[in-house]
Amino acid sequence: MVTYTLISSINDVPDSWDGLQDDDLFLKTRFLRATELGMPNTIKPYYIAVFNEEALCGIAILQHVDFNLDVSLDEANSSLKKQIFKAVNFVSKGQIIVLGNLLQTGQHSYFVSSNFSLDLFFETVYNAIDELSKRIKAETNKRVKCILLKDYEITDRIHSQDNFLKQNHFFKVNVQPSMVMNIPPQWNSFDDYVKGLNKKYRRRFTTASKKGKALSVRLLNQVEIERFEPEIFKLYNEVASNATINLFKLPEHHFTTLKHFLQEDFYIYGYFLNEKLIGFFSLIKHNDTLDTYFLGYNNELNYTYQIYLNMLYRMIKHGIEQDYKHIIFARTAMEIKSSVGAKPLEMVMYMKHTNRFLNRILKWCVKLMTPKKEWQERHPFVN
Repeated sequence: MVTYTLISSINDVPDSWDGLQDDDLFLKTRFLRATELGMPNTIKPYYIAVFNEEALCGIAILQHVDFNLDVSLDEANSSLKKQIFKAVNFVSKGQIIVLGNLLQTGQHSYFVSSNFSLDLFFETVYNAIDELSKRIKAETNKRVKCILLKDYEITDRIHSQDNFLKQNHFFKVNVQPSMVMNIPPQWNSFDDYVKGLNKKYRRRFTTASKKGKALSVRLLNQVEIERFEPEIFKLYNEVASNATINLFKLPEHHFTTLKHFLQEDFYIYGYFLNEKLIGFFSLIKHNDTLDTYFLGYNNELNYTYQIYLNMLYRMIKHGIEQDYKHIIFARTAMEIKSSVGAKPLEMVMYMKHTNRFLNRILKWCVKLMTPKKEWQERHPFVN
């Protein structure tokens, strides 16, 4: 018999949770405990454990989100786009459930044993989502408006679930790609990367390096992360507040909490001008992959010292020197990430409105606001 448990704290998941899979750090309890304690106050995590004859055979991550599309309408560059953003916010504002983690790019939402039916797994997960919807209604007197399944590469097994997706009225949403760099095995040092750049982009690297010479860069230890916590949060917020769309705001202690639980699997590099922190970026070690995480910098100083571009080069340097095979740069700022060698990886999500009529409207609105490729892919390496 197949059963499931809907769990509201990572401390209460089965003891066998971590033993079910070894590949995905972002489904391990130490990462989930860190993010649970450092979660934005508009997001409440839940966990699903699926059992077959009392043996754990699948796990999934849910997030209950108090959703309000915080849109900088000045950045929405047409009146039509502004109206579409407003329509989406009107239709979906309120309680939503996410299968996955809004803080991460990529499929870190579920794992199911290879010997268990994928159809039955998703049917069971949906039953848990339905239970959570009823629980939210009972506790808050608010109805869940939308359900989001995020985010999947085109090779993910969820795309084989046509019957599940159609029967439950999910529609596909094309989203911005994740920018990924695959590190060639012949790159043994950062110099090998620089030598591989063509003349145009090598000059660009040289110019950026010269502008950033006045800055000192160092890897921060746990004590320093705690000491610079207010400055780190301020710099993060300076960048986040300039984003066109904000789905959440991290709490100030988020980075300190991640470092406490992840230790040597979590890095923060600090950028200093005259001993004053003016920028940082964070990285997560994920097997042979380096995942870039949140960053922040002083916008007024960014152009003068090419802070952001120099951060991208430093991420690549770290990835090569620590012998990673891939660097996940995530989405946003695709063109500049492309200019340092990252390639777009197509990603999709699935979503639905719980009201059948509004689901049709939402599908139409989301299709109109789905980003077209408005950036030019760069090719920085010698052919």
